[in-house]
Amino acid sequence: MPIITSIKPQRNGRRVNVYLDGAFGFGIDLDNLVLSGIKINKEFTEEEVEKIIKKAEFQKTWEKLLKFASLRPRSEKEIKDWFRRKKVHESLHKDLFNRLKYLDLIDDHKFAEWWVEQRITFKPKGKRALTMELREKGIKKEVINQVLADSPIDEEKMAKELLAKNAYKWERLPNLKAKQKMSEFLLRKGFSWEIVKKIVRIDQNGEME
Repeated sequence: MPIITSIKPQRNGRRVNVYLDGAFGFGIDLDNLVLSGIKINKEFTEEEVEKIIKKAEFQKTWEKLLKFASLRPRSEKEIKDWFRRKKVHESLHKDLFNRLKYLDLIDDHKFAEWWVEQRITFKPKGKRALTMELREKGIKKEVINQVLADSPIDEEKMAKELLAKNAYKWERLPNLKAKQKMSEFLLRKGFSWEIVKKIVRIDQNGEME
């Protein structure tokens, strides 16, 4: 059976490296070091070592995940993407995910509210664009519809402000060409054709007034 031959502190001071039979075995946090009863010259079975390593890996991953999840509201897809980026072993996914859920750190509705608020404040876009972005983020359609319905989005006001801010782009163009460019601009920003027609003043036949 493997024998603990050495325990050396890591630079961060919160974890140690454990050596088995003279070779590096695994890293572990101080709490689990004590709870696992790890001491120099103590023997463990291969199965016991495997369980200790899994527990240590869980704690190490959890600390990083908690930092990531605490920065702002997170969606379920963001957490799953984080698992993939960090190459977290599948055996840890369920327990890590459930712990975040228990702490209310995963919530698609709160994430959608945060996303819309950020867009309204820093990068205005129409509801159509917001819907597409949130769908790409893995948010369900019913959640998106609810959040957009409850959000203080004044698309007309937002569209007018965007046109005013970017007026220099078409101020020297002929009237018809300018309105065409403004319409294309607002459509790219995710505003509906109805909003565009109203703001840019296009008649019912789609012609520029």
